[in-house]
Amino acid sequence: MSYTAQETRYETMPYRRCGRSGLKLPQMSLGLWHNFGAQADAENARAMLLGAFDLGITHFDIANNYGPPEGSAEITFGKILKSDLGPYRDEMIVSTKAGYYMWPGPYGEWGSRKQLMASLDQSLLRTGLDYVDIFYHHRPDPETPLEETMQALVDIVHSGKALYVGISNYNPEDTRRAAALLAEKGVPCLLHQMRYSMLDRGNQAVIDILPKLGMGSIAFSPLAQGLLTGKYNHGIPADSRVVTDGRFLNKDRIHEEQLDKVRKLEEVARRRGQSIAQMALTWALREQGGVTSVIIGASRLAQIEENCKALEQPDFTGDELREIDAILG
Repeated sequence: MSYTAQETRYETMPYRRCGRSGLKLPQMSLGLWHNFGAQADAENARAMLLGAFDLGITHFDIANNYGPPEGSAEITFGKILKSDLGPYRDEMIVSTKAGYYMWPGPYGEWGSRKQLMASLDQSLLRTGLDYVDIFYHHRPDPETPLEETMQALVDIVHSGKALYVGISNYNPEDTRRAAALLAEKGVPCLLHQMRYSMLDRGNQAVIDILPKLGMGSIAFSPLAQGLLTGKYNHGIPADSRVVTDGRFLNKDRIHEEQLDKVRKLEEVARRRGQSIAQMALTWALREQGGVTSVIIGASRLAQIEENCKALEQPDFTGDELREIDAILG
């Protein structure tokens, strides 16, 4: 099957500049964390990627260990790139990461030069790309000197294997240090990727310092692993990820206090003419205190289409933000 992208794909998606860089990202980015591994339905994965691109989503976020098994999401993406999206490569931003466990032994995770260099080479082979647009260090390494990790990122940019570099899951202090080390070498830190949602605002302090560092911010899990879709308000569905894979959202997090907040937020969303998921995305992207782009996940194209409708809604009024703050506590 041949694919031709929709000519209207840039008419509705807004883009934001990443810090002081020349790069813009779509406000909605598609993450391949789930539903793109070897066990996923190949045609469904293809439909989501192509449909997302038709909606103006030009940024696809992967990591070396996304699957399952590890690496298979990059393989899936590479196959669809070869069969369909290849002609549009220069219209796309492809990111990948290294730092979490990927292969056995002392070099298969964390932040050594060996780990980052080897991991990126493997990612390029799996995707079939000559370079990625953004390469992240996925998490801080408490044992490897930060200077070594950042120098590896500098050398990766100089090698041409990545156009930009970023960091993920760093605290404010280490974010400042990482940005300074990269700046000394003439390679700016483009983005910080962090967990952020209405129910998980622990990284607001990181987001607040990024403009001063000239960095953009991109949020993963903006729907709090599904809590902000309302799907758990009346019990845990048998096919939900809590049941099938409880590593990242377990039953302990789905308690009545959280659900009460979600139900109250649903009422605010209803008055705004949005679903709670759409409102949660609008909130993460709000003009004051928001992020450059949010990474959405999906199991089918219809979810991506519904999430993108969040961009049609206006920013919050002061009264709405105060009401939401009161609900969240």
